[in-house]
Amino acid sequence: MLPIYTRMDKKQLIILVVGSGGREHALVWKLAQSKKVKKIFCAPGNAGTSLFAQNIPIDSTDIKGLANFVRKEKIHLTFVGPEAPLIDGIVDKFRKNKLAIIGPTRKAARIEGSKVFAKKLMAKYSIPTAKFRVFTDFKKAVSFVKSSKYPLVIKADGQCLGKGVMVAENYKVANKFLKKLLIDKIFGMSGEKVVIEECLTGQEVSFMAVTDGKNFVSFLPSQDHKRAFDFDLGPNTGGLGAYSPVPYLNKKLQKRIEEIIIAPTIQALRQEKCLFQGILYPGLILTTDGPKVLEFNCRFGDPETQPVLFLLKTDLIDVFEAILKKQIYKLKLSWAKGFALCVVIASKDYPGKYEKGKIIHFARATLTKGVVVFHSGTKNIGDKIVTSGGRVLGITARGKTLKIAIKNAYQAISKKDVHFQNMHYRHDIGQKGLNKKLWQTA
Repeated sequence: MLPIYTRMDKKQLIILVVGSGGREHALVWKLAQSKKVKKIFCAPGNAGTSLFAQNIPIDSTDIKGLANFVRKEKIHLTFVGPEAPLIDGIVDKFRKNKLAIIGPTRKAARIEGSKVFAKKLMAKYSIPTAKFRVFTDFKKAVSFVKSSKYPLVIKADGQCLGKGVMVAENYKVANKFLKKLLIDKIFGMSGEKVVIEECLTGQEVSFMAVTDGKNFVSFLPSQDHKRAFDFDLGPNTGGLGAYSPVPYLNKKLQKRIEEIIIAPTIQALRQEKCLFQGILYPGLILTTDGPKVLEFNCRFGDPETQPVLFLLKTDLIDVFEAILKKQIYKLKLSWAKGFALCVVIASKDYPGKYEKGKIIHFARATLTKGVVVFHSGTKNIGDKIVTSGGRVLGITARGKTLKIAIKNAYQAISKKDVHFQNMHYRHDIGQKGLNKKLWQTA
């Protein structure tokens, strides 16, 4: 089925990683440690990936261009980092051309690409999530929110670069957002359907699992920090930090999540003829009624991947091979002891209109034991590395305890270590993991 990959000697693999963020730098960094890998390409990559891979100026959404490049360079395996190409069908295109690739098909990737699809799937197969209604008509949606209890969560059906979700505290806010989606169509087709659901409360966790479509193995759970400012204030972002594992998510609760969410979801997708192979990542909330799904993702999280891969001892190629050969049931993941934490350094005014082109100064942090600087929005200009995105760097550190990991990460953020003009970062990443009271309802 995948002859280019299966004929290849394991020590001579040529890999392509698609994407340009901190997640992709972490993937390239981890793959570069494998004795089974000969060469890595990254498309389009960033200044950090260029340390371990050859960056290729092909956009991650240029599926045709990527396929042509893979054929030309005789690449044995492609791994897709971001969701957009998966949702657009890159796996279908590659498989049609007998090119080995890891990730869900277009149909399976709908679990992230369409919130309506995901919610209806969960309802049909009794996978715990918030109560919801779907609307396409503005008047009917407004009539519903007028008689609803608040707060409510309103979500555009498709991908809107993180801006398609609103927690409405009252009718006025709900009405205004619904008008933007259904009347003004600010997100085009992505907002033609909306999901309106109850607002759940509890601690949010990221729970990533690797699956071959039948069996699965869970990665260490992690916790993301979405808001721009300390104490979870400000606008939502792509994520300004994460840590792993989650101290108060014990083995009993992890097994419960696997039994009522992960396994049923994989089976549900099989039943719907949407075989899911790759990384299944539900964003969860731990409510007083148990864990429930907030949303599904069809790929590794960013920045969760950075601390999780920092702790993973297993060769990442072994994980990929288990997916391709449908032998996840044989896969055993090995983890380093302790904790890892990633603090994202962002450009000024992110997630709004942010600055670019600021020179990044590196010193001791790049040499400090137990600290890795993962790049996201960076690029090389001459002998300088400059900012080129909203999220710029992920300072990722390990420690025997979460408290030590937090200390190690923040010590590496200064003019003596890593610095650029007007940089912004949260000062409270990981603090939730130290507060036992927050998790008592979990």
